Amino acid sequence: MKALSKLSIALLSAGLMFGAQAADITVAFDADPVSLDPHEQLSGGTMQMAHISFDPIVRFTQDLGFEARLAEKWERVNDTTMRFHLRKGVKFHSGNELTSKDVEWTFNRIMTSPDFKAIFAPFKQINVVDDYTFELETHIPYPLMLQSLAHLFPMDSQFYSGTDANGQDKGALVKHGSTFASTNLSGTGPFIVKYREQGVKIEYVRNPNYWDKGSDGNVDNMTLVPIKESGTRVAALLSGDVDMISPVAPTDHKRVKSTKGIDLVTMGGTRAITFQLNQNTNPALKDVRVRQAIIHAIDNVGIAKKVMRGFATPTNQLSPKGYAGYNDSLTTRYDLKKAKQLMQEAGYADGFKMTMIAPNNRYTNDKNIAQAVAAMLAKIGVKVDVKTMPKAQYWPEYDLCKADMQMIGWHPDTEDSANFMEYLVMSRDAKTGFGQYNCSYSNPELDKLVVEANKATDEAVRSKLLQQAEKLAYDDAALVPLHYENLAWGASDKLDIAPIVNQINMPYFGDLVVK
Repeated sequence: MKALSKLSIALLSAGLMFGAQAADITVAFDADPVSLDPHEQLSGGTMQMAHISFDPIVRFTQDLGFEARLAEKWERVNDTTMRFHLRKGVKFHSGNELTSKDVEWTFNRIMTSPDFKAIFAPFKQINVVDDYTFELETHIPYPLMLQSLAHLFPMDSQFYSGTDANGQDKGALVKHGSTFASTNLSGTGPFIVKYREQGVKIEYVRNPNYWDKGSDGNVDNMTLVPIKESGTRVAALLSGDVDMISPVAPTDHKRVKSTKGIDLVTMGGTRAITFQLNQNTNPALKDVRVRQAIIHAIDNVGIAKKVMRGFATPTNQLSPKGYAGYNDSLTTRYDLKKAKQLMQEAGYADGFKMTMIAPNNRYTNDKNIAQAVAAMLAKIGVKVDVKTMPKAQYWPEYDLCKADMQMIGWHPDTEDSANFMEYLVMSRDAKTGFGQYNCSYSNPELDKLVVEANKATDEAVRSKLLQQAEKLAYDDAALVPLHYENLAWGASDKLDIAPIVNQINMPYFGDLVVK
């Protein structure tokens, strides 16, 4: 991708002319975003891109509270309606001014996104009051409105309206497609996309008209490069070829921490690493005893200890401790003898064959985890054909749901148990977006529990419903939970990264201070 427009070129030039002293950095992630469309893929890469070049209505803080971003204040009108007041004078990269019409256009668009619509399923409509005021109405009293709005990044409705050179709608939303929105960008965020070559690099330049004048961030130019191999990322950091990396694999923590001039920042995470079991591609998986046998055969505590070097928290459910749905009655289930017994009861004493796909540059040690799981399943006669691939190729494959086991990591977008269920366990529903990353499992009773939980304003009642949903998923072996990833970033000590990293694993680069 080249410069967005003549106006963008002018803005870039202005930024270079007026910058006092350029702070240029290079950041290496394990992969780059597959698109510039903030609604195309609900993934970490896409969300990170959105925080770099767009802005949300509100934003999570490090303690998972909220801070005002494009909305400077808000108030509740009634049980189902909240009113938001936009900041005045906010400009998109194109030069167009942000108004409530842009929020309305974006809201209506996001409600058509296969990936994002489930987050906004409780929402009924948006009502524009005036240029800087809008109201959001939900079907029922909904306790997670602000959590949802942390994922609403207003788009430039004028920039994305009309048709492109090929006569196609500029605002078209096509998953894994080549559209105007997937290759062109006009946001309100701190950085403008100057150049992009998929799989090679993205060059960002500071937005000279950025609205947040209170930020101390002083990065003028930032280059994002994807480096898949963890050892290569660390080598690039230690040699000074890059200034910051993420993630730092557990095997490299000691090396990074002991290197002079390099900082290692870590914190606990809530991204659950799991495997989906596809009943549509392998009839054996329709038997709950087989699904349970698979879970009993996998030593997820051992994976956390050996593959993850202790830098992960084993889990037996989706909800981390402290979440509303966390059920402390559910225990880890590694028991090889029990697994073999279940296989025999189900009529598969001699095992069967399975296919598995996993990424090799999306989650920490993802390739090694997949290989470890396959080796463990071999002990109960399940012969697994493992196929790993880069993230850019993985997600289109995942969406086709052709493999018997598919790795998926999920960080709850709303920092709430229901989000895990809505995307990974609830029955797939194209209308609501529920079950978007669930290939085959369906349990109407579980679906009902989650829907009822989202109606409950009483915290105790809501927790009980979500805990019941966790128990159902556990007993039914709906999917295979392994562990929660802990988070680690490495950087030159010239970069003050501690204030900008967070549990949602989206560093706020606009606020980054280079010493």
